[in-house]
Formats: sequence, C-alpha cells, structure tokens
Amino acid sequence: MTLQALLEERTHAVVKEGKAAILFPSANVVFYNPVQEFNRDLTCAVITEFARELLAQRGVKVVVPGETERVVVSLSEEMNEADVKTEEKNGAEEPAVTATVGEKCEHGLRVLEGLAASGLRSVRFALEVPGLQSVTANDFSTKAAALIARNAQYNGVSHLLQASCKDASMLMYEMRGKNARYDVIDLDPYGSPSCFLDAAVQAVSEGGLLCITCTDMAVMAGNSGETCYSKYGSVSIKSRYCHEMALRIILHSLDQRAAVYQRYIQPLLSVSVDFYIRVFVRVFTGQATVKNSASMKYSAATGPPVGPECEHCGQSHQLGGPIWAEPIHDLPFVQKVLSAVSGNPSRFGTSKRIEGVLSMVTEELEDVPLYYTVDSLSSTIHCNTPPLLQFRSALLHAGYSVSLSHACKNAIKTDAPPAAIWDIMRCWEKANPVKREKLSQTSPAFKILSTEPSLEACFTVREDANPQSRKRHLTRFQENPQAFWGPKARAKAGGGISTDLQDKRKKFQNKRKNQVTDSQLKSFPCKRFKEVSPTTSVVLHSGLIKCIRHKLLFGQLKVRDDVARYFFS
Repeated sequence: MTLQALLEERTHAVVKEGKAAILFPSANVVFYNPVQEFNRDLTCAVITEFARELLAQRGVKVVVPGETERVVVSLSEEMNEADVKTEEKNGAEEPAVTATVGEKCEHGLRVLEGLAASGLRSVRFALEVPGLQSVTANDFSTKAAALIARNAQYNGVSHLLQASCKDASMLMYEMRGKNARYDVIDLDPYGSPSCFLDAAVQAVSEGGLLCITCTDMAVMAGNSGETCYSKYGSVSIKSRYCHEMALRIILHSLDQRAAVYQRYIQPLLSVSVDFYIRVFVRVFTGQATVKNSASMKYSAATGPPVGPECEHCGQSHQLGGPIWAEPIHDLPFVQKVLSAVSGNPSRFGTSKRIEGVLSMVTEELEDVPLYYTVDSLSSTIHCNTPPLLQFRSALLHAGYSVSLSHACKNAIKTDAPPAAIWDIMRCWEKANPVKREKLSQTSPAFKILSTEPSLEACFTVREDANPQSRKRHLTRFQENPQAFWGPKARAKAGGGISTDLQDKRKKFQNKRKNQVTDSQLKSFPCKRFKEVSPTTSVVLHSGLIKCIRHKLLFGQLKVRDDVARYFFS
C-alpha cells in the first residue's frame, strides 16, 4: 500500500464490500446502504453470466476467479441427461481470447451506472466482473463525482472506470447513437426510476442489459394508484400479491417505453426482496415474438369478461393494470446464474441468500401471473389457516399445478381456477367449522360458505408438495439484518444526508409501544368531567350530574342523604 493510500485511510472512513474498499470523507457525505449488498452481489452475478453469453459470440471467454468448471445445479431429484450433454457441448469449443477481472477487454462490455453516488457498485464491477471494456460511473453531484474518481484511483481501476458528472437522462440521450450505446445500464435511484426509463431504452445496445431498481414500493403496492398510473401507466391494487404485481407493472412500463422506438424487452430475472424490486431485462429492436407484448398489434376488445360482481363472494371487482402478463424470468438464464453462484460460494458475501432466492425462482410456475396467500383465503371465510403443505397437497390431488413464490413467504401460485380454490377452502371449513350464525348475510364469508363444494378435497400430505428449496432449508426469506435496515434518507443537495435521521424516527414512529390503559385514562384531568368523591374517585360527566340533580329535586330518584349532598355541593 502506498503512502498516499495510508494517509487517506487515516483521514477517511473506509467501507469494504466484496473486493472494493470505498473511501468516505465522513459518515454522511454520500448515500450508502449496507443492506443493498444483496442487490449488488446479484447484479455482479447476472452481468457476469450476461458477459459470458455475449462475449462467447465475439470469440472471448471470461475467466472468473475461484470458478473451476461449470456444474449444472438442478433442484430436481434426477438431472436431465440432455442438460449435461448441452453443457459439455458448449464447453467443447473454447475461444482463443480470454478476459479476466480487472483487465480491459477490447471486445468487452461498456457499462453505465447512471446514479453512482460513491461509485461502490461501479468499482465492484471493475474488480469482480470479467470482460469489461469500460465502466462509466455518473452522478449529478460534483462531490460524488470527485469521490468516485478518488475511489477508482484508490482501488486501482482508473484504467477501467471513468467518473462522470452529468444529468443521468441527458447522458443517456447523448449516447443514443448505434455506435455509442452501452451494453449494460444500471439504474438504482432513490425512489422511482420512471423519469429515466425513456432514455434508458434508447441508450442500451441491441440485446443489451437493463438493470432497474424501484424503491417506491408504497406507490407500486397500491397505496397510491393515481401516482402509479402517472409514473408507470398502470393502476396498482392494494392486495397480498402487490409485490409481484409491482414487478409486472415496471416490466409493462419498460415494454411500453421501448415500443415507442420499435424495440421490445425480454425479462431475464425479476425479484422482489426487502423493500425494493429489481428487474434485469434485455432490449431488442424489431417485432416481439412473445405474446401480449406492447409491440404486438391488437384488435378491438370484447367484453367485459366478468360481471360487475364476483360470482363467488358477491363483492365488486377491483380494476388494476395493465401489467406484464408474460413470464418474468428466463429460467435457463436463471439456472446458469444459480449454477455459477452455488459452484463458487466464496465469491459473494450473500451467496447463500442468492442461492435460496434463485432456487425459488426456478421452482415458480412460469405461466401463472400473481398468487394467493393462504392466510388471506382463511381470513375471508373467518376460519383457521390450513398448513401450507396440506393446502398444496389438496391442489395437487385435484390435478392442478402449484408452486411457491419468492415474493411472499406464504404465497401459492397455481393454475387452479378460483372456483376450485374456494371449493378446497369450503372442504377445509367443514373439517374446521366456523360459527356461521355470527356471519353477516352480506359478508363474503356467508356468500362463499353458502355454496356446497363441487369437489372433495384431500388434505393428505404428498411428497411432491414440499419443494426442494424448502427441503434443503435454503435461505429464502431472511430476517431483518439490523435495526433501521430499510431505505435511508434522501441525499441532500450538497451531497449529504440528514444527521438527525434517528431522532426523527424516534419522534414519529413507534408511538404505540407504550399504550395507555383504561385505568390510566381515568386519572387524566378533563374539564368535562367532575369527581363525585375524592375517596372513591368516581368520574361522572357534567351532563349526567345535571340530570341526577333534576331527578332528585322532583323526587324521581331516591338516594341516601350523604350521596345526594355530593350532587349539590
């Protein structure tokens, strides 16, 4: 380590993540969130596999440290022999040129991080992702741009990483030319990325990769449907499946923006974790080959497809969308990322969680949008919740497909129609009856339970009801890693964040931790109440006292003399 590096370590705070070490002049100068390490690790893994596929077409082989040979990870009990032969065939012809991490590749990828802040993500790209030609780390803040350049020099990647200080949208608009486009564009804004999407779909190269993060989950999860429509062109619904719906909303918005320029998207991986969603999509020019894309021609619609009320519960329908209705993952690509991560677990700090999340992704039903949750079904008819394995087994016994979802812990994705779902719940209610006399005749529970089930559900647990990711006890849904682990405060114009963030949280949150009991409320002074006796501490309303006085005067109420004195004292 040089003398200058030693001096910088003494005068700056150093944050280490992956192979990168980032300098901070003070703790609050530039936004940094340690919980997003999973996001950055997953992005490095996805870009590595994307580079492996794309550079193989250019005759370049990427070399990842710690990776010996490609092993296909299969969650099924028996591996498909065709997959093994395909993998061996792909490795038979090896390109003559190799690309390693930290070295500039002439035929490599051009990467842009539009909102780089400290440059941690870009530095990690330069140090951990092979096959890169250049990495541009952009931020509108001059202090952040200076810090990016300093961190690039400190990590020894100045030959790969260039700092930029421009508006992210203007920078991407300037690079719309076919020869100037980026192969990979990463956008991780604070809040909504909607204002950057139009420029991003134009500035990415043919078949290039867009990595988009959305942290405005309150908007996308249904708390503000009109705001969601103004930003993404879709109305969100507040429901249990809101997290997957948010993924499909951002995919639909991207496809709509791309269709304006005769382009279309191909989702590679879409995940909803923690407090944000993250999508990885490829962008192509021309006519989309998938169904129901925004690039396809449509005829006049017929309908409505449903009546004004639900045929099962009798309640009014909610109208949301439009959303992306095609698969949100490319399972062969996800399988390659999973194989690379599980075969080289020491590469990332969150490898176990990446393996767990991607394992669940590979188990999800591709052609089934959204999902149910077992607890919400039980809550609707006011019965106790059936165990997850028994409910999955009932669907399998009925001949339907079923899977879990990475977006929700107790989610059920199935191709069973709603009628079959409610029939199973009716059968469960017969074995675990509710007090129907307490149900209102206008309630959804009364309407649903008034109909006899048309099938006999079997709740015997089947072996295939428990997925492999659950059997292997993979880290699928992680507990909160630390206190105040969610989104941090928005960066200030000068480059810092609020210093009294924790004080504000203590002031405005957790108000009901020390709840006041009824007995404590009686001791609170109030002008509208009067104490009858200091010994008994009986509290009476002033209007009630006047009423008692009136009844005592006209003989309508008889009490002992000592009690009557209190009302006339």
